[in-house]
Amino acid sequence: MITLTRLDQRVVVLNADLIKMLEATPDTIITLIRGDTLVVRESVEEVVRRAIDYQRQVRGFQVV
Repeated sequence: MITLTRLDQRVVVLNADLIKMLEATPDTIITLIRGDTLVVRESVEEVVRRAIDYQRQVRGFQVV
């Protein structure tokens, strides 16, 4: 799960496994596998970083 901020400053927690696509328009639009969309304040790069960090924690992978 990753924590993100909507444009109205509300904090949401998203299951990163549900992300299908990210777009920068310039806002970051997250499309989920069900087709729902979510607009957040974080950049595309930041969402990707958080999703990768989440996956590393889940799988127990550590960079040496």
